[in-house]
Amino acid sequence: MSDPRITSSIFTRGAVDLGALRSTPQPTAAPAPAARPAASAAAPASPSGAGTVIDVTDADFRTEVLERSLTTPVILDFWAEWCQPCKQLSPILERLAEEGAGSWILGKVDVDANPGLAQAFQIQSIPMVAAVVGGQPVQGFQGALPEAQVRQYIEAVLKAAGVQAPQHEDPRLAEADDAMMDGDLDAAEAAYKKILNESPADAAAESGLAQVSLFRRVQGVDPGATLSVAAGAPDDVRSQLLAADVEVLSGNAAEAYDRLIKLIRRVYGDERETVRRHLLSLFTVAGPDDPAVASARRALANALF
Repeated sequence: MSDPRITSSIFTRGAVDLGALRSTPQPTAAPAPAARPAASAAAPASPSGAGTVIDVTDADFRTEVLERSLTTPVILDFWAEWCQPCKQLSPILERLAEEGAGSWILGKVDVDANPGLAQAFQIQSIPMVAAVVGGQPVQGFQGALPEAQVRQYIEAVLKAAGVQAPQHEDPRLAEADDAMMDGDLDAAEAAYKKILNESPADAAAESGLAQVSLFRRVQGVDPGATLSVAAGAPDDVRSQLLAADVEVLSGNAAEAYDRLIKLIRRVYGDERETVRRHLLSLFTVAGPDDPAVASARRALANALF
């Protein structure tokens, strides 16, 4: 099974032969399939006016998938009524298709009723998910993956198609953030770790987890007294680290970074490594796109080398 998190293995075009399906004559009497509502609500209209979830058959694959994919990516869900794992994956796909608001289309393929498509996509087991972008097949995955990994696959397909999907708040992050705002650091930490277990590269969860550690370090600390002690002991690593934490929480992150970079220039060995790691944790709090972090990273490199 391809790992949907590895884009180089996902986008292996030409993995299946759709030539026969491209040339399949379209019946003149059969109407196009009606758009299906998503799992829990009526699906919003896509730019072409169709729904976000459609049924796809051997007969209408050319128009409903190949031609449509020239403008809108189509992700195919191969399923069957008897398939229990399909009943776990399909609702996730349908919900995400609705959330996508027409940025991509979910095509539902009943493999029992459509043996031509099952053969063309070399279906060996279901559930199986694949995609068609620009009229070309895109490798997918087999099995009922967790929602986080399904999201990653969809995001990768949209990126390959050059499509910007609407941004939606991740409910898992909202729950973790709420716990942190309520002061329940244990619950927040557990929630962020769960997200990172499912989505190891989630920058927002990494930032949240770093914030939890930061809040723990400054609990019960007097900001003014901390900065005063640090001013009187410029080479005391513990005092300087705590002062930097206070500055970050006070909105003076650039000053905190500068404090620790200057300290790195004055200390050596294990102490230097301790300060470096602490500074990197503060970078994680801010996130990789913060301009102050980018500037501080360059200064850190100069201090170290």
